[in-house]
Amino acid sequence: MTNPSAQIRHKPSKQALLLRSFQHRNYRLFFGGQSISLIGTWMQSVAMSWLVYRLTGSALLLGVVGFASHIPIFLLAPVTGLAADRYNRHKILIITQTLAMLQALVLAFLVLSGRVQVWHIVVLSAFLGLVNSFDIPARQAFVIELVEKKEDLGNAIALNSSMFNAARLAGPSIAGVLISAVGEGMCFLLNGLSYIAVLAALFSMDLVRRKKESVSGGVFKRLKEGFAYTFGFAPIRYIILLLALTSLTGMSYIVLMPVFVKEVLHGGPETLGFLMGCSGLGALTAALTLAGRRSAAGLEKKIPLAGCLFGAGLIALSFSKSFAFSAFFIALASFGMINQMASSNTVVQTVVDDDKRGRVMAFYAMAFMGMAPFGSLLAGFTASKIGAPYTILLSGVAAIAGAAAFFSRLGELKEKVRPIYLKLGLIPGASAGSGTTGKLAAPPEN
Repeated sequence: MTNPSAQIRHKPSKQALLLRSFQHRNYRLFFGGQSISLIGTWMQSVAMSWLVYRLTGSALLLGVVGFASHIPIFLLAPVTGLAADRYNRHKILIITQTLAMLQALVLAFLVLSGRVQVWHIVVLSAFLGLVNSFDIPARQAFVIELVEKKEDLGNAIALNSSMFNAARLAGPSIAGVLISAVGEGMCFLLNGLSYIAVLAALFSMDLVRRKKESVSGGVFKRLKEGFAYTFGFAPIRYIILLLALTSLTGMSYIVLMPVFVKEVLHGGPETLGFLMGCSGLGALTAALTLAGRRSAAGLEKKIPLAGCLFGAGLIALSFSKSFAFSAFFIALASFGMINQMASSNTVVQTVVDDDKRGRVMAFYAMAFMGMAPFGSLLAGFTASKIGAPYTILLSGVAAIAGAAAFFSRLGELKEKVRPIYLKLGLIPGASAGSGTTGKLAAPPEN
């Protein structure tokens, strides 16, 4: 008979559970490099928004720049997802991160030399969007190669989200101070230099060579196969459709923050930086909460609840007239948004077939970031007509409506994912007779 006290002794602590993906060396390298690079990315994001608004004073042009930076992801997602399934993801990331570094350095040169014009920003934003269209599906699919064990995948995704939002907490605050002190150009320069860390991490990895997928049929057939798989399986279809709606109507509030800060809160770049930092704090809290979960099982129920919280935070933000209330409500909205996004990512990556992971994550990126350009244009146009606060209010209402629609399909979704969770040993009930592993405490490595 098993000694209960021995089971208690061997039960991992909360800290060990939270940080279990760090036992994998390649993941530690990836996490460290990305942590530095993402701070630079957020610095550039805030500096670019402020630069465009300072040069033009136009909410519509903020939307145009947002459109240019994301439209390649929407247009190229099926092809770039196929590339992530077919080619070496590690090499793809080395190329994309190098090109992103060059984009930041060119932007820094134009600003620091006083030559920058709005059309430069639009073109360079479109170039970065092209780079990201290859980078995002490859990076999302690459995570499974870093953690080795599929039961650690959810933890790795949540830690990635924590890293992203810790950078979101630090980057905008640093950017606000730098913009005030020395201008936007220094933010772009530091972002360019930050890519050295992630490239060093990528070159230091010791990866097991991934077995190449046997190719049958032409490119069109494989694209069609990826589309049919993604939208033919109800859980992935519903999650991606909700993400697309949220990205189109909800996440555009970020584009409007310079307008909201200047016209409603009567603040400057420091106010924008600290407000975005508060947004990062709420998002980081959500990501750390998810990182402490043992598995993906049950996360599908959190998706509509998180969507409602996101929408409620935006609605409250739209009525705020003070920095303190705005900081609280943007943190609340971000908490809900990251809960929804990270939960969605974890569920999709858990249930997807490995040989189609790149194509599915490309459609995920298409929904998550590819719809953002249309949302940016829509938000910029709407804000120019009715103002930023009312536009943010409508975004919140749309987020809640989407969450309600998803909730109405939750029963079907749970029914479809249950056999997969059973097979992976993520929920009780698997047995040898059912063709599963029968391991409940420790899921198979698959």
